Amino acid sequence: MTAIHPADTAITEVSTSRFVSIKDGETAFRIHYNDVGNGAETVVMLHGSGPGATGWANFSRNIEPLVDMGYRVLLVDCPGWGKSDAVVNTGSRSELNARVLKGVLDALDIGRTHIIGNSMGGHSAVAFALANPQRVGKLILMGGGTGGPSQFVPMPTEGIKLLNGLYKTPTIENLKRMMNVFVFDASALTDDLMQARLDNMLARRDHLENFVKSLAANPKQFTDYGARLSEIAAPTLIVWGREDRFVPMDVGLRLLAGLPNAQMHVFSRCGHWAQWEHAQAFNRMVVDFLGH
Repeated sequence: MTAIHPADTAITEVSTSRFVSIKDGETAFRIHYNDVGNGAETVVMLHGSGPGATGWANFSRNIEPLVDMGYRVLLVDCPGWGKSDAVVNTGSRSELNARVLKGVLDALDIGRTHIIGNSMGGHSAVAFALANPQRVGKLILMGGGTGGPSQFVPMPTEGIKLLNGLYKTPTIENLKRMMNVFVFDASALTDDLMQARLDNMLARRDHLENFVKSLAANPKQFTDYGARLSEIAAPTLIVWGREDRFVPMDVGLRLLAGLPNAQMHVFSRCGHWAQWEHAQAFNRMVVDFLGH
């Protein structure tokens, strides 16, 4: 399947939208992804777990600089999000997403890839790296990467409580409450952006309902990989917001302590969405990290 090159057509969600069918054991999934660029090296972007999240919604501000530098970029919607198939997950969500990602890469005949993971996407990237070390070039983890509690902030955090409440009662009021905590400066969140996120959520009520069912079946969806981080040799860039009210910064410090080949950058005046809140600086950092 041919990727989209910006010289041929504009980089839009619609023009880059693709589907692939894979199997996870006996379960078949139709997975949606966006495919941009024709580079020899591939960068996979994995989104977070918020209601209405998609690869495109999470990373729309970060695609073009990577394509301009010659990378092929895949934005994968995990099962239960976006236009990918629904799922009720009773085991490790991190490991399910990692297996699905392997299936997508196998189907597209992509061997080794760099992975950028935001929140849940960070957990999934670590799970993938542990299961498929030979398939990973470099890792970039923002606001996630390993489960387990903060040592300083009561769990669940303020943000996670609001996220779970939004899944149960998906209204514009609850969305605004969550997003006001999600970012440091909520004044940048336009009414159009809020409405688009709400529309994404309500378009797939099965995803919302299944997330609630999944939490009821297994409240600990994301594996704590703290004891296994030393197994990951891939060069890793950890990026965190100092004011993250979803996954506190000390979780990022656990990653830095556990990963043998890691560095960390902390943005001040930044919440849980570093790649959106500080897009230009984030993009420069990522391009430099991947290129050197």
